Amino acid sequence: MTEFLMPDFADPAIWISLLTLCFLEIVLGIDNIIFISIVAGKLPEAQQRKARNTGLLLAMVFRVLLLLCINWIIGLKEAVFTLPHVKGITDAPIGLSWKDLILIAGGIFLIVKSTLEIHHKLVKKEEETKKGSKKASMSVAAVLGQIILVDAVFSFDSILTAVGLVENVIIMIIAVIVSIGVMMLFAGPVTRIINKQPTLQMLALSFLVVIGVVLVASGFHQEVAKSIIYSCLAFSLGVELLNIKLRGRQKNIELNDGEEVISQQEKK
Repeated sequence: MTEFLMPDFADPAIWISLLTLCFLEIVLGIDNIIFISIVAGKLPEAQQRKARNTGLLLAMVFRVLLLLCINWIIGLKEAVFTLPHVKGITDAPIGLSWKDLILIAGGIFLIVKSTLEIHHKLVKKEEETKKGSKKASMSVAAVLGQIILVDAVFSFDSILTAVGLVENVIIMIIAVIVSIGVMMLFAGPVTRIINKQPTLQMLALSFLVVIGVVLVASGFHQEVAKSIIYSCLAFSLGVELLNIKLRGRQKNIELNDGEEVISQQEKK
């Protein structure tokens, strides 16, 4: 049962719960940071920081509002209809709730969006020079719209995780504010690193595709341990950092969208 009472901060258990929840919120926010960094990277550099911070602040506001409506959120876990021909682990028909439908829709959006971004990085685009500043002004609204949509999906996942760990809503709100603050500090460096290394962009986009698949699977009650997903990401990132180090003396050329990619060795 959730509580709206002020927690007793003299109790060590309260601090343990708060620190644990802050850590989990930050870990669960990694995929959110990656998405915001990639989408904001499509804006002019002068607008990227504003877009990132606006996106994360919107995520914080959205999550706090959801926590204030926590009883309604818990009600979203009740099945609204069943899929008689789709069996779960217990061989019973799967019942889909509003929470499941939100996860499925959000997962499909991430898969489609990330796949289109990968396609854009690999296939040449024509007639991009005719849009100029009009395109940039439209892009700000488009970027914020996409960030808000993904924030909504990740917020439901984050809040439901918090409800399963802590009963005090005040602690949940503090954890959300702290975790968003930490993410705002690291979103800038993450964006700069991803934009500087196109191979890391591809890795991040591939990771978002995997996260989309996990969200869809979760919507159909097929749980995938996120610890395995994040471990694979950490391993892949480590290998790619080693590759970047080995390619350190290779020269850069420009892709069709103006981004640099390391492609060939300098002639000795």
